[in-house]
Amino acid sequence: MLVLAECRRLLAVGAKHGLHGHLGISGQGAPVVLPVDYGMDGPDIVVQIGEGLFHSIAEHGLVAFLVDGVENGRVWSVLVRGYSSLMDHLALGADSPHPRVLAPGNRLVKIRSDVVTGRRFTPTMAAADQAPA
Repeated sequence: MLVLAECRRLLAVGAKHGLHGHLGISGQGAPVVLPVDYGMDGPDIVVQIGEGLFHSIAEHGLVAFLVDGVENGRVWSVLVRGYSSLMDHLALGADSPHPRVLAPGNRLVKIRSDVVTGRRFTPTMAAADQAPA
């Protein structure tokens, strides 16, 4: 397990390097996990989404965000769980996420980092051999 300070550092590094994360929300009868680009607002995650997804998030409020990366040959993974809220685009400025999808929507959502956990591990050769080509 990673300490909180290291988790926050890795989240910031991922945002700076344009990594995409995965946003988990409650769906109609089952969870939904979608890839999203993200930015940071202090310790919190910011994503830009469309109206449909925004209404699903607004209905449930509690979401999860996961981002993975590689640093010095070791894989890291950080999970953030917290409540979401609408955010003003002007509040972020240059730190706003830059979605790579054609029409990302115009809703900016902040995810509070209420619970942050992370881990780091070294990929094994067996896992690398089993990875799809």
